[in-house]
Amino acid sequence: MAGEEWKLGHSLDALDDMLYGAYGVLKGNEPVVLVWRGMEKNRAQLGFDATREFYRDKLRHPEIFDLERIDKDLAALEEGTGATFFGIVLEIIASHPNIELVPG
Repeated sequence: MAGEEWKLGHSLDALDDMLYGAYGVLKGNEPVVLVWRGMEKNRAQLGFDATREFYRDKLRHPEIFDLERIDKDLAALEEGTGATFFGIVLEIIASHPNIELVPG
């Protein structure tokens, strides 16, 4: 968000939006090398427990979130078939073909 006077919100949708470009360092679809420092540490930090808490927190706010979808996502996580927060972030990054992710 270099050069911007506002901060990116705590949201996976906001991360996805930022990676599309048009503000901050990313100005468009130019090739980008994203170096993720501490990636393995973050993989552990953003694993099952953090993801479960992420979903549980959303369930506390029915006025904002689609509870049916969140319940399904949480159930999939607990059954071992759902992505962790870390995995979701990887999916978001992978959905942007101009971004090359490099562990740093």
